[in-house]
Amino acid sequence: MTFEPWEIEIHGRRVIYRMAGSGPPVVLVHGMLNNSRHWEAVAARLSDRYTVIAPDLLGHGESAAPRGDYSLGAHAASIRDLLAAIGIDRATFVGHSLGGGVAMQFFYQFPQRTQRLALISSGGLGREVSPLLRGAAVPGASALLWAAAHPRLLRTLRGAADALDRRGSSSGEYLRAFARAVRPLEPPGARRAFVRTLRSVIDVRGQSVDASDRLYLLSCMPTLIVWGERDQTIPLPHGRRAHELIPGSRFATLPRAAHFPHLEDPGGLADVLGEWLATTQPVHLEDREWSSLIAPGARGHRRLRRVA
Repeated sequence: MTFEPWEIEIHGRRVIYRMAGSGPPVVLVHGMLNNSRHWEAVAARLSDRYTVIAPDLLGHGESAAPRGDYSLGAHAASIRDLLAAIGIDRATFVGHSLGGGVAMQFFYQFPQRTQRLALISSGGLGREVSPLLRGAAVPGASALLWAAAHPRLLRTLRGAADALDRRGSSSGEYLRAFARAVRPLEPPGARRAFVRTLRSVIDVRGQSVDASDRLYLLSCMPTLIVWGERDQTIPLPHGRRAHELIPGSRFATLPRAAHFPHLEDPGGLADVLGEWLATTQPVHLEDREWSSLIAPGARGHRRLRRVA
């Protein structure tokens, strides 16, 4: 399997995406501080039956990092434009962390283009989030992020993680994950894009965007929720609660994974995704069906109330 990057210019900006395989399209949406390359091990396992597309979100990976809008809606619209440009009308969406929020927003904005939805350790399902992410949202965090991403500190962290491994401590795993997470922040444009993306969904109190009031809309959509059992970034109960709120959804946990199942247990995640894809049918929502979801029982304007 080749998972090489492709470049396209959309609205005058460089957009990078990776694509592999053939068959029905499956779009993999990464989270903050990740990029399309981090999906490679999962894509390799799915590409024998599906066309796998993984974009670098704006401000991430090798895509452009312009000054501008980094909200969930903006990221969703950028993915819509990319898929339109490469000739894909509808697809199954798999989103991790922030990417889960982007995938849910894509479904909300473009339901006719969404066939199935998988949420992996997803954001947007509750307020709680790790103190590290809350702290990164405070004023002045950009300077601290620059310090955290300094190459010398990253080398020190990796060395400390190796030392902890030799002592049999599990803490080395978390140091290594932190070093891996902040490394993409070395370029100034990447730090600016990260902070703007983060502040669009997180403040000092936690996640500020919550899709819970609209999860009922997924009753018509084959939906899978997967969580790492050791996740210390977004709590596992968020996934369980979302599963309860989405009729007909499936729920799975991965004992070996923390917050990055596609990196920590790509085989386990690919197995869960593959089984779900093989045993569900993609849907194609029409406008009239969307209307019945958001206003069930309404006919014409009869449910509208006159404002005095």
